[in-house]
Amino acid sequence: MKQGEIWILGATGRVGQAVARQIVASGAIPVLVGRDADRLREAAADLGLEADSQTVVASGPDAMAAEITQQRPAVVINTIGNYAESSVLLARACMPGGHYVDQANDPIAFQRLFALHDEAVAAGSTLVTGAGFGVVGTEAVVARLSEDRPVPSRVRVDAVASTAVDEGLLGAALVTSIVDGLAMGGRRFEGGRLIKTRLGGEVYQLTLPDGERLPSVEVPSGELIAAQRVSGAPSVSATSGLVPASLAVRATLPLLAAILQVRAVRTFVIKRMSGLTAKAAPRPRPHTWGHAVIAWSDGTAREGWLRADDAMDFTAAVGAQTALQLAAGKARAGAHTPSAALGADLAITAGGDFVDVSRDSH
Repeated sequence: MKQGEIWILGATGRVGQAVARQIVASGAIPVLVGRDADRLREAAADLGLEADSQTVVASGPDAMAAEITQQRPAVVINTIGNYAESSVLLARACMPGGHYVDQANDPIAFQRLFALHDEAVAAGSTLVTGAGFGVVGTEAVVARLSEDRPVPSRVRVDAVASTAVDEGLLGAALVTSIVDGLAMGGRRFEGGRLIKTRLGGEVYQLTLPDGERLPSVEVPSGELIAAQRVSGAPSVSATSGLVPASLAVRATLPLLAAILQVRAVRTFVIKRMSGLTAKAAPRPRPHTWGHAVIAWSDGTAREGWLRADDAMDFTAAVGAQTALQLAAGKARAGAHTPSAALGADLAITAGGDFVDVSRDSH
């Protein structure tokens, strides 16, 4: 095991490069891992790293897993996407003793990684999934509001991301996450069980702390799983401010989910969408917001917000801070979400701040 060495898989992508910048700024020297040697050399040069010693060329998840098994880095950050397929392979390559971080926001990927919990404990490894805005931005609020309180009866979390768009290809990692989220259909927790619901069936009107009002639509996501795990609440739902709230759009979502469950259709859509070029655009609002409302059986309720700047920048900071803290041995072994592994203050370390965290109300 190479003491403190952090590998970034997908280091030439937007998020991978941003994570690398954060880690270098902390004083650590990461190893950049990717498919293209020329792009890796360019990324290393931009960061002031030695390409010969600080890059690893690997053609895909299998090759990356083989390199991890052979070279034994202390921490691996997976930013390559398609986490439902890549996470277990790469997490197992880190064991025994090494640690794994990814930025999944997909209930299927979450459940597959959590299934490795006992294996990770026995191996002395920490596996963290969801190290990005969507999960930490809401999970940290739930953890904060639940401190020193009994298990709540009901939790709802709302993610309102605001990020600038760079001109360029959408890319397979982002598109796969979107497509798989839609294909899963609606989900929420009731009675402690994950049940099927109508995708986009509920819409909540949010008033942000800065006064802006916007709708947020119920959709399945990693936030849903994380909120249930960190709170233990039997009833949990999750919404997103990125999903169009019009009745016409929401009416088509269940049909779209059913179509995307066909493997050939899923593959075709991902391939076509990955080649689309996004136009540059500023972020739609000054801040990114995570929100949680928690209720207890005695009628007590709490509400709180987490504020961050650009959602992508916050995601990179969460990934970097999680990796740095794992490299420093600050988390217990097993498979966890970020706040469960490192506490709600991880969100503050990554540049967020808690606002309007309410006291008990009835």
